Amino acid sequence: MRILNEELVLPVSKTLCKQLSILLMNREDKEPREAVINFRDPNYSAERGGYHPVEIRLERNGHNWMVCYITDFGYVGTGQDAELIKSLDFNFEAGTFEDISGCYPIETAMQIYPIWEENFLTYWQSMNVFDVEVS
Repeated sequence: MRILNEELVLPVSKTLCKQLSILLMNREDKEPREAVINFRDPNYSAERGGYHPVEIRLERNGHNWMVCYITDFGYVGTGQDAELIKSLDFNFEAGTFEDISGCYPIETAMQIYPIWEENFLTYWQSMNVFDVEVS
């Protein structure tokens, strides 16, 4: 099972693709056409903070997989007014990058993406802060 990263505008690492492939191979459904992988810090809240939830969607194309989007969510506001919003959204299908200030061509994220990915992999692989669900 291979996740293609060579043709993506942003430098999605082989390390991330390999770890996502492992999750896909461990699924009960061995022939899915798409997958959504959710990473959740069970202690994350608007009041306490924590590690942002992340959602990654992939689609299968033959024997290979393509990354559709990677979205990092975060709370804005406090108390009853707290709302979980897209903090960063790398949408490879639409060719857009979105943050709290607006929506831009995905190439705009060329510098921020590698920093985000390195942090995400550290939280996931080294610190093990996420509960992971593949659907």
